[in-house]
Amino acid sequence: MAAEERLSRCLAEVAAGDRVPYLGAGVAALCSDAPPASPQALCAAIEARVRAPRRARGNLWSVAQFVESRRFRATLDTIVQEAFSGECVPGPLHRWLARVRPPLVVDAWYDSAILAAMQAEGKPGWGLVQGVSRNGEWQEIWTRAYDAELGLVGEHPAPDWEVLIYKPHGVIRPGHSCLVSDSDYVEVLTEIDIQSPIPEEVQTRRSGRPFLFLGCRFDDQMLRGFARQIAKRSAPGHVAVIEGDLTRMEARFLDELEIERLDLPLCAVTEALSDFV
Repeated sequence: MAAEERLSRCLAEVAAGDRVPYLGAGVAALCSDAPPASPQALCAAIEARVRAPRRARGNLWSVAQFVESRRFRATLDTIVQEAFSGECVPGPLHRWLARVRPPLVVDAWYDSAILAAMQAEGKPGWGLVQGVSRNGEWQEIWTRAYDAELGLVGEHPAPDWEVLIYKPHGVIRPGHSCLVSDSDYVEVLTEIDIQSPIPEEVQTRRSGRPFLFLGCRFDDQMLRGFARQIAKRSAPGHVAVIEGDLTRMEARFLDELEIERLDLPLCAVTEALSDFV
């Protein structure tokens, strides 16, 4: 089967609610006036404001930790909020997902384009659950949930939401929280193997469904760790659209999770969406 035909079938399964879309940072690059659309780009935005030591340069989580340790968390939060302060214009994939309304969308980047698309669609019955930093928290908390108006409803999403948006790394926008520094991830990574930080409703909705990874690269241990645990106990048959050469660790990761790789540019996804109009 040609890669393009396989992609179209996977998108049809997403539209039918039989496959979970998993969006990486690359999807943000399809948006006009896109915010930083990779860990490297966000890292560069932080380093443009604060000079990081050589050992940390180029690594988002380490540079963020340096800023948090030396300049305090408020400084880090200000820098990343400014990096994402532009108008959030959803891309074609975001708008399509808002129309077809799959039961679960995993968005593993910090932008809020999928939220803007869902709000623009104007239909109720959806909500957001996001990972949160424990910095400054006095309770054991992993997530916060928000309704379709992005009003806080507590720590857990509602089971009766038709669509659940899950942003495991959080959201960079006013009033929200995100995991970005090494210290943010310490307790999460300690517990994620036993699934504690992953909401039960996410675990329920992934059951029996494989994933379609779009705009994801797995060349970073942090990103691989989250994807591995979020996809745990789902159905076999994962597919990833990744163009070009893979790193050695990416190839090993795809083999480990038995992910079928479609060597296509992400713009092929946009082109394939025309079949669903």
